[in-house]
Amino acid sequence: MTIVDAHHHVWDLSVRDQDWITGPELAPLRRDFGVGDLLPEARAAGVGRTVVVQTVTVPEETPELLALAERHELIAGVVGWTDLTRPDVAAELARLRELPGGRYLKGIRHQVQGEPDPGWLLRPDVRRGLTALEEAGLVYDLVVLPHQLPACVEAAARHPGLTFVLDHLGKPPIASGAREPWESAVRALAALPNTVCKLSGMVTEADHARWTVEDLRPYADTVLDAFGPARLMYGSDWPVCTLAASYGQVLDAARALTGPADHTQIFERTAVRVYGL
Repeated sequence: MTIVDAHHHVWDLSVRDQDWITGPELAPLRRDFGVGDLLPEARAAGVGRTVVVQTVTVPEETPELLALAERHELIAGVVGWTDLTRPDVAAELARLRELPGGRYLKGIRHQVQGEPDPGWLLRPDVRRGLTALEEAGLVYDLVVLPHQLPACVEAAARHPGLTFVLDHLGKPPIASGAREPWESAVRALAALPNTVCKLSGMVTEADHARWTVEDLRPYADTVLDAFGPARLMYGSDWPVCTLAASYGQVLDAARALTGPADHTQIFERTAVRVYGL
């Protein structure tokens, strides 16, 4: 098994500010994080391929990530950003694929978690963009909060030909121990066959200083039961995860939360299949 880390980020603050990094809690992230920083940790953990994911909603970032994938063999796929509401979104997706590294474009993500409208995904202009993704053979990553999951369910039902990938389990409130309404909503999403979930982002939804694997287990068990290992993939969420754990600790926790019989599927095959790595 060659482990695939299906979710990490990179950024260079001299190129572009990461305006979401605010306040003392996020202060450790206010520095550059590049592939050179990730590579030794990934190799030490047995990770052979990764998917790099967008962090800011500006059109310049995706071409940069594609060029980065062209230069670094560790990166096997890119989940970028483009404005799904633009009238020429299909042409823009085609243009991105023609850029250096364009073959690494596997999906698109928007910071839906920051949208004040909980039904943002159901807007006609957004749905037109989702249709363009489907026609282009790309996937759509969902970064949402629990109260936005019902709209995700409806969007996935309306676009059965598009694969929706739920990042970070839909950000359940692990630190508080609460399960509902997150669990019911995530099970409704999993009932749709065109949905997949990333086993990622859990440690930063838990108590950063005192989390344990057992704190994470009820949430991991829920998505494993709901999606099954064939629709579950591992992601580190590096470097955001470093607020609560090291790269290796995140991987060790994911291993402990899943059975050995499911490891090849969760840590390799699902990501390879869904993203076409």
